[in-house]
Amino acid sequence: MKNYTITVNGNVYDVVVEEGTGSGAAPVAAAAPKAAPKAAPKAAAPKASAGAAGSIRIEAGAAGKVFKLEKSVGQAVKRGDAVVILEAMKMEIPVVAPQDGTVASVDVAVGDSVEAGALLATLN
Repeated sequence: MKNYTITVNGNVYDVVVEEGTGSGAAPVAAAAPKAAPKAAPKAAAPKASAGAAGSIRIEAGAAGKVFKLEKSVGQAVKRGDAVVILEAMKMEIPVVAPQDGTVASVDVAVGDSVEAGALLATLN
C-alpha cells in the first residue's frame, strides 16, 4: 500500500492506494479530507539566503520560475502558509510550509528558474 496526499480544487485528501497484481486500476482504500494543504516538494538553487539554514527544507514540487516570495527570513509561518509562489505553464503554484516554524533562509530570488526538488527555503 502507498500513501499519497492529493489536492483537488483546494481540498486536500490523504489517500491510501493498494497496489494490484492484475490489470486495471488499483482500488482506493481510504480518502479523508484534510483541513490544510501539505507542502509541495521543494526546489531551487541556493542564492540569497539570509542567515543560517534551518532544519526543515522547503523544496519545489515542479520546475518553474520563482514568481513571488510570500515570506521573508525571520517571519513565523503556520503549516500550509504559502512561502514561495512558483509559476509554471502560466499557473501560479504556492509552495507551502510543511509545519509551523520560523523562516530561517530564503534560497531563491524572484525570477530564478528552479527544477523540481530544488531548495527554496528552510524553516526552524
